[in-house]
Amino acid sequence: MGRAFEFRKARKMKRWSAMSKAFTRIGKDIVMAVKEGGPDPDSNSRLRAVIQNAKSVNMPKDNIERAIKRASDKNQGDYKEVVFEGYAQHGIAVLIETATDNNTRTVANVRSYFNKCDGSLGTSGSVVFMFDHTCNFKIKGDDLDLEELELELIDFGVEEIFEDTDEDEDGNEQTSVMIYAPFESFGNIQSYLETNNIEIISSGFERIPQVTKALTPEQAEDVEKLLEKLEEDDDVQNVYHTMEEIAE
Repeated sequence: MGRAFEFRKARKMKRWSAMSKAFTRIGKDIVMAVKEGGPDPDSNSRLRAVIQNAKSVNMPKDNIERAIKRASDKNQGDYKEVVFEGYAQHGIAVLIETATDNNTRTVANVRSYFNKCDGSLGTSGSVVFMFDHTCNFKIKGDDLDLEELELELIDFGVEEIFEDTDEDEDGNEQTSVMIYAPFESFGNIQSYLETNNIEIISSGFERIPQVTKALTPEQAEDVEKLLEKLEEDDDVQNVYHTMEEIAE
């Protein structure tokens, strides 16, 4: 197993566990997708992907339809995707992805979190090079030959394909297949999976640290204070860092 497998295993246990936060994040994704490509998922591949993600976290169909309708309204403001970079205590690099309709507010909030937690907000490019920008797909694994699938997708730059296990709402284990590839491969892989009738459960983008740093429990607690403040902010979509995480 490679870095993507270990990264996913470590992050699964705690990030984005709150349903309300997930719904807020997806709601913004719907707005950005509709503003970019229109309200019809048949002709808007980005919106199709967001709807799949909404279903994967059990977002009600009515909520999805209302979000698409609101996003189609000319009075609905758009969200701008802004990336922030900085350092937490103990030399841990932090990269924050936001979706905001008020950049001044978001900048002020993010800066205040770093200041309160003895970190430092950096300039653009200060830590982003420490992370590989990847895309990922979670697909139904029934009757799939992973070696054959990997050979089919290798021309798209796929780096890892592996089986993954999650629990459903009833606590039953469900096995799926994860695909990781470079960020720019998303469209081609999505098209291949849809053309070959391979069911996509969810998809997205992640930034995987190239190198992680182990901290003592006390040091990790210092860093967690900053991460928690960032993740609680409504403008923040994702937070990545170089602190070594131990999967349970």
